[in-house]
Amino acid sequence: MMRVVSISTEAGEFVAHFSEHGLAEIDFPGRRKVEDPSRSQLPTQTSLNSSTDFGQWERLTANALRATLAGKPAGTLPPFDWRGATEFQQCIWRALLRIPPGRTSSYAEVAAAAGRPRAVRAAGSACGANPIPVLVPCHRVVATGGGLGGFSGGLDWKRRLLAREGVQLSI
Repeated sequence: MMRVVSISTEAGEFVAHFSEHGLAEIDFPGRRKVEDPSRSQLPTQTSLNSSTDFGQWERLTANALRATLAGKPAGTLPPFDWRGATEFQQCIWRALLRIPPGRTSSYAEVAAAAGRPRAVRAAGSACGANPIPVLVPCHRVVATGGGLGGFSGGLDWKRRLLAREGVQLSI
């Protein structure tokens, strides 16, 4: 069961998906709508774990999303629910979290930062599988030769996010 909420930003309406373990997914504006009311049935606070406060997670997510969209550090993030992801994917995603706003890293650098320097293509695949784009900043990863690479939200979003952070692209 998921709690699905819309987050309004100046860049559009993002949709965040929370499980009882944390933020599981973010959708870009226009990518998915809150359509299934049964997915939004998790209460604001669950009895399974008294420390699970969806309202707080929603506030942290909204604040972090708005800060990142303004080119600033995300600040405090909600817990992430990466269950179902491989250990390698999670390792890559943790490496992405260490790339500061306004900086980029190559796929090779991210693979090396994750302790797997020869797994460049796999690092690219892990970036593409990132369910929490923007907050887990896969948009900051570019090709070694300076090319843009890919992005799950589309290259227009990648360019917009990097420009908001002051990254000057040579392409």
